[in-house]
Amino acid sequence: MKEILRLLGIVRSYQWWMLLAAILGFATIGSGIGLLVSSGYIISKAALHPAINELQLGIAGVRLFGFARGILRYLERLVSHSTTFRILSRLRIWFYQSIEPLSPARLLEYRSGDLLQRITGDIDSLENLYSRIIAPPLTALMISALTWLLMGMFSPLFSFLIFAFHACAAIGLPLLAGYLNRGTAKKMTATRNELQSMTLDCIQGISDLTLFGRLEEHTGKLYRLKAEELRLQRKQAVIQRAHEPITGLLMNGAVLSFLWLLTPGNTNGPIEGVYIAVIIIAVMASFEAFLPLPDAVQHIEADAAAGKRLFEIVDTRPAVTAPKQPAPFPLNHAISFENVSFAYPGTDAAALSAINIKAEHGKTIAIVGPSGAGKSTITNLLLRFWNPDKGRITIGGFDIGKLDPESLRQHIGVVSQKTYLFGETVRENLLLARPDANDADLKTALERAGLGTFKNKLEQWVGQHGMSLSGGERQRIAIARMLLQDAPIVLLDEATANLDALTEQQVMQSILQFCSDKTLLVITHRLRNMERYDRIIVLSKGSIIEEGTHDDLLGQKGFYASMWSLQQSDTSGLFEHD
Repeated sequence: MKEILRLLGIVRSYQWWMLLAAILGFATIGSGIGLLVSSGYIISKAALHPAINELQLGIAGVRLFGFARGILRYLERLVSHSTTFRILSRLRIWFYQSIEPLSPARLLEYRSGDLLQRITGDIDSLENLYSRIIAPPLTALMISALTWLLMGMFSPLFSFLIFAFHACAAIGLPLLAGYLNRGTAKKMTATRNELQSMTLDCIQGISDLTLFGRLEEHTGKLYRLKAEELRLQRKQAVIQRAHEPITGLLMNGAVLSFLWLLTPGNTNGPIEGVYIAVIIIAVMASFEAFLPLPDAVQHIEADAAAGKRLFEIVDTRPAVTAPKQPAPFPLNHAISFENVSFAYPGTDAAALSAINIKAEHGKTIAIVGPSGAGKSTITNLLLRFWNPDKGRITIGGFDIGKLDPESLRQHIGVVSQKTYLFGETVRENLLLARPDANDADLKTALERAGLGTFKNKLEQWVGQHGMSLSGGERQRIAIARMLLQDAPIVLLDEATANLDALTEQQVMQSILQFCSDKTLLVITHRLRNMERYDRIIVLSKGSIIEEGTHDDLLGQKGFYASMWSLQQSDTSGLFEHD
């Protein structure tokens, strides 16, 4: 229940909307009771052949309640749906604002399918928070109070009797349904989560599953999970279908009890015959408010499970937090890594060990080394996706921990080795970097990135993850995005890995010209045209083993010289073979 209480606290600002919708629900059912009671009174009274004026009160009641019931039902639906959508909107905004500071460090600990299920399925299931959990008990309580007062006008015993049957419908039946359904909602949530994750894995990896002949095995697991989901749904449906008949039995028990009490000699005093129908019809109509209550228990369990999964992420402590009073971004864009060490959470080996890097403002620095040397970790730390375990990173002499993370990232243009393009047009993917850019700016950036042929294809859809484009085209769009951003610090992490040698040389030449007055860090494992960099830093197993200019490092005949010689011989052999 603590999860439900926390969720209610989040949507507390809509409490008056909830109360208004509950009152309208009460008024709607109350109008239905009034309509039936008025009709019963007219029929009973008319059997005595009274004067027409004696029926006027009942006739007015039928007209009033008949008209009001339709209007109130419409208003109740309008307000309750509006309240539900407001609650869902608030929960979605709250959850996004809560997980944004966790990205990417903490969110990498979750499977993408699991995250998708929490963001969509779990939050969508909370639409029941008001309509199925809060509103029905409030409405039933008000209807019970109304019926209790009406019965009290005839006899205190009637009030006690209707209260007893209402208590069975409001408490006994929901508790029974909860007992029979216990654990089902949690199992359903877990099954749907696993089904969502495996479905996403199947869609994204269908080519590999087909290639290795494992598609049938994977789909078999999906079928079994779906069968389990259907089994749980059937169990819930069987119990749910029993709610109305059992509530009907309670209603019939209440009617028979009242009929027995209304027989002559079973009450303290005679009750006028025309009111017998009024009493019986009022008792029958009052049970309409109790029909949704058993479902509320089921939804409480489901929403509590969904809330728990959401709070598991929300309560995670961010790897990086913004300072309360961030310093302004410095005008000097020199970068310095001072004795920085770092290991990714859950790993024993250090990704970086006591490294020192200095990149002066306006200089071009290359960071090279084999795969796994820690090159990309430098990108993650400079962007403050993680904080160093030891040492510090400064820009213009300011510790980046004292800068606002959003401002820091806005001042660093990045092209990573994992280029992500959204399922939108070329234009929309470029405008991420600068929303106010015009067509001329977009075309200039594309041309500088070696995509001059795309200048007239701004409305072309790039496909999901950019799959309609080649790997080289995706990387060059990312480069064009970086050029549009025009940040004072540029970080290229294997930015030209998917380009052929000639295109790579042209694109890099354009980038170097563009970044002539910027601080440029180039991370690469391919040693091409290395003489153009002001300084080269060689990493191996998270440590700096060499640094200097291209000619200096070749003269040392160390690790860099070996890499250079090996790559040059491989390239030469390739051309000789051709």
